[in-house]
Amino acid sequence: MKNKPLILITNDDGVKSGGISALIEAVRPYGDLLVVAPDSSKSGMSHAMTVKVPLYLSQVSQEEGLTIYKSNGTPADCVKMALGEILDKKPDYVLSGINHGTNSSISAFYSGTVAGAREGAFNSIPSIAFSLCDYNLDADFSEAANICRQIFLSVLENGMKPNDYFNVNIPKGDLVKEIKICRHAKGKWVEQFDKRKDPYERSYYWLTGYFENSEKEATDTDEWALNNGFASLVPCSIDATYHNRLKEMKDSFRFL
Repeated sequence: MKNKPLILITNDDGVKSGGISALIEAVRPYGDLLVVAPDSSKSGMSHAMTVKVPLYLSQVSQEEGLTIYKSNGTPADCVKMALGEILDKKPDYVLSGINHGTNSSISAFYSGTVAGAREGAFNSIPSIAFSLCDYNLDADFSEAANICRQIFLSVLENGMKPNDYFNVNIPKGDLVKEIKICRHAKGKWVEQFDKRKDPYERSYYWLTGYFENSEKEATDTDEWALNNGFASLVPCSIDATYHNRLKEMKDSFRFL
């Protein structure tokens, strides 16, 4: 392949995670790879940036077509540092993942993996977040890597619109039916706090809870796709404007 694209890869599970290794191998034949990932797990960080402590960056390894760095920052930090400190040009793509665990529905807003892709989209770079619905540290990423490869090759062929990014979730198992293009399901995490006491009788809490799907009957959502053996692809935009409501308010909203 002449003029291989430059692919920036990050995640939120850390530079040593099985998911990022699987993603690297999935797309390595199709570009030159720069990996900048957290030095430890940064799950649930959403789009957090590090501003109150110093950021560190160190090279882990370098070989032909693959350079790996680690940072103490969040996924968003990692993308920012790649663009601002390592590269002298924009990468052609930003890929984030493969995450341990789902980032479907409302979880996309809490996810550091999705934020890594969103940060790429902020910079007008075609970006994709990949997640596998398996929280086990020894999860098998082989089928997920195959899905990632298929989607990336499709993007290479068809392109993406500026400032868009894809949120891809892949069901656990080795028999994914196909890839469904769909929307995020409406739902919420019902938070529960496990209250405990430390040796000094001070209360502390572990956040737990469960996901509540508000659209169990809808067949066009990512939750439906995943629950029925399909990988879900949700096209997202950094424009958070509610355009239908914008028009309604312009037509009817009055200030006193």
